[in-house]
Amino acid sequence: MSKTLNQLFPGTFFISTVLDALDAKTRMSGEVLRKYLMRACMAGILIGILYATNYALVAAFDAVGFGGTTLAPIGQIAGALSFGGALVFIYFTKSELLTSNMMIVSIGMYYRRIRLTQGAQLLFHCYLGNLLGGLAVAIPLRFSTVIDGAPLEQMLHSVEVKLGYLGGGLAGMGDLFWRAVLCNFMINVAMLLVFNGFVKDDLTKALAMILAVFIFVFLGFEHSVANTILFTIVGLKEGIDIGLATGNVAIALAGNFVGGGILIGVYYAYVNDASEYLRTHPEVAAAEDQGRTGQ
Repeated sequence: MSKTLNQLFPGTFFISTVLDALDAKTRMSGEVLRKYLMRACMAGILIGILYATNYALVAAFDAVGFGGTTLAPIGQIAGALSFGGALVFIYFTKSELLTSNMMIVSIGMYYRRIRLTQGAQLLFHCYLGNLLGGLAVAIPLRFSTVIDGAPLEQMLHSVEVKLGYLGGGLAGMGDLFWRAVLCNFMINVAMLLVFNGFVKDDLTKALAMILAVFIFVFLGFEHSVANTILFTIVGLKEGIDIGLATGNVAIALAGNFVGGGILIGVYYAYVNDASEYLRTHPEVAAAEDQGRTGQ
């Protein structure tokens, strides 16, 4: 690409990297579905274990008191930081997470590299795998004492808050939706940094992912996959209102898609689309063609 286009559209490397990743994901979810589901399942397992760790840390610090106060705020910070490791583990194990794939599918649809039905199939399979991974964590937690006591109490309180959004009418559901929008916006800002080619070292990539997850956990944003897994763990352990849990996940899915698929995916696909510029600047298009053919 010419210097002019590089200056005007610096995210073209990001777009090409995402489209290459999309091609691999589409083929895998269509041709070797079992292995794609296994990769998505691993993402669910990692989220389940790290989310349980988050609540255990919150509970541990909450149990430490001085003069009638507790270290609960510090526990919330420690828990949110620990959960940030989930996205790092998912990225470096090449596992498949629904919320980052929302961005990838949206970019692919913008550039017509994937049809709507293909995109929907990929996202469905990814969510199914994430759910199965969460179930694989929930079962041993159900039949062990790992989260018994204070960690489970923290989880139950979190579930009460999350299900409570639906009891708040349109205002409560709107609150849930916008929290989900902001959640996946932050997740995919991190993935933008990971894929854009400007960040070279793995440490910076890891820190970006940890910070993005820390923000969404600490501020109480809503992540559809994390909620699904939390509801599965608590549901097997103590029971849960399936209707309210399903409603929460449905709204969170919609918000996550807007935040990651539209506000990051479509947004950056558009701002890095050079086609209109090349149509109105034929001399630049000619130079690009010459560069590609080596003439």
